[in-house]
Amino acid sequence: MSIPPPSGAGTPPPAALAAAVGPLPPGVTLPMPPSFDSPAAERQYRKEQLAAGFRLFGRFGFSEGVAGHITVRDPEHPDRFWVNPFGMPFSMIKASDLILVDHEGTLLHGNRPVNRAAFVIHSQVHAARPDAVAAAHAHSLHGKAFSSLGVTLDPLTQDACAFFEDHGLYSDYRGVVNEADEGKRIAAALGTHKAVILQNHGLLTVGQSVAEAVWWFVTMERSCQAQLLAMAAGTPKHIDRETALITHGQVGSHLAGWFQAQPLFQQIAATDPDLAG
Repeated sequence: MSIPPPSGAGTPPPAALAAAVGPLPPGVTLPMPPSFDSPAAERQYRKEQLAAGFRLFGRFGFSEGVAGHITVRDPEHPDRFWVNPFGMPFSMIKASDLILVDHEGTLLHGNRPVNRAAFVIHSQVHAARPDAVAAAHAHSLHGKAFSSLGVTLDPLTQDACAFFEDHGLYSDYRGVVNEADEGKRIAAALGTHKAVILQNHGLLTVGQSVAEAVWWFVTMERSCQAQLLAMAAGTPKHIDRETALITHGQVGSHLAGWFQAQPLFQQIAATDPDLAG
């Protein structure tokens, strides 16, 4: 798996990230999102990141038959996105397996079809959110269990504060998503947030990178699990709004999402080097 050199090497990290580490002696830096010299190089990187995201979803047990999809925009053609081939297991997807479709669902690259629900949901999310480079959705166990409650996450833990006043709720479940109008309603429920809970369905997250979108999904799934456990055990104590907003600023930024995903992506690159094939 090719990893380009981090951008901003030798420059101080952003204040929000610098606050999370000890003093940095001269010459010591933190990894930062990479930059690229050409669309082709960025495309290959995004595809390898997408394949890694699927491997991670497989590793976490987020697969449920043929349900679930992660998408990333093509860097040269932002009205097109790369996605998993319909029916291929997350744990086997390679960068070369990914297919390219436009917002009308036309297959532009690859030899397998796109899941209609993936096209319907993600095309509308990408169209409504030009800032969303990537989007992730799966029928993970605790996410779909929590979604059946028809409520949003409470600020019960530091990790959950990443979603405080930053996720929506789509409460109009009508079966498998097959029509563009429902995709538009899901995109509207997402709004400007990083995530939306799809009632009786599961979770959907977005990010300015594959790593960010994947991380928000992983930590949202865990936050759903934590809230379900806390509610089963008793009456959870909420973090007050002022503290929750401060914590959101510390752990809920685009950079924080990308950075927190790095250990997972490094691990999967080491254990599954074939994903770049």
